[in-house]
Amino acid sequence: MVVRVYYEDTDAGGVVYHSNYLQFAERARTEMLRSLGLQQSRLLAEDGIAFVVRRCEADFLAPARLDDRLEVVTRMKALRGASLDLEQTMHRDDLELVRLQVRIACIAVDGRPTRLPPQVRTALADFAETFRIEHGS
Repeated sequence: MVVRVYYEDTDAGGVVYHSNYLQFAERARTEMLRSLGLQQSRLLAEDGIAFVVRRCEADFLAPARLDDRLEVVTRMKALRGASLDLEQTMHRDDLELVRLQVRIACIAVDGRPTRLPPQVRTALADFAETFRIEHGS
């Protein structure tokens, strides 16, 4: 997914404020799910589940700046019964700027952890396998 850095994303020096990388990553995860035919609003309404960030570790390697065009790449690292681990990287051209390790948990509407529904698990497993085949990782 591609994002453009706007003025509102930056600090007074024109550098992306660190918390905005988390927003870019969230948008990329939402688009990843959407590309798999999974809309978060429908999952909540029909299946009674939602995804939440359980853990996030960030390495800030180089700054992004006003007007940069960033590519956000999402890779599946592990798929479990009620969670998944992702690596998300943000690049400007060939330069890696940020690397995130994110654990996403599946929860029911009452806030308790719950297993991924079969159709969601299948879509995520297919995504992970497709990425391995197409990108060799």
